[in-house]
Amino acid sequence: MSSLKKKFGKRLKELIKSKGLIQEKLAELISIEPPNISKIESGTHFPLPENIEKIAQVLNISVKDLFDFEHFDENAILLEKII
Repeated sequence: MSSLKKKFGKRLKELIKSKGLIQEKLAELISIEPPNISKIESGTHFPLPENIEKIAQVLNISVKDLFDFEHFDENAILLEKII
């Protein structure tokens, strides 16, 4: 996985699920339209800086945690080795 937008989206999806939220609730809490969360998760859109801060606040994490996706690369490397 190479695209920053795709990695960010996958990480956001992972965090939303881990916090027991759904896209619609997160969208409501940060005041954006629900389809935008889906677009961010799919890697087609990237949130505005102010929305990144809101997302972190709602998920009760640091902004840095939103960008902690090295494990995706590690998983891809492991999968490649297995194959």
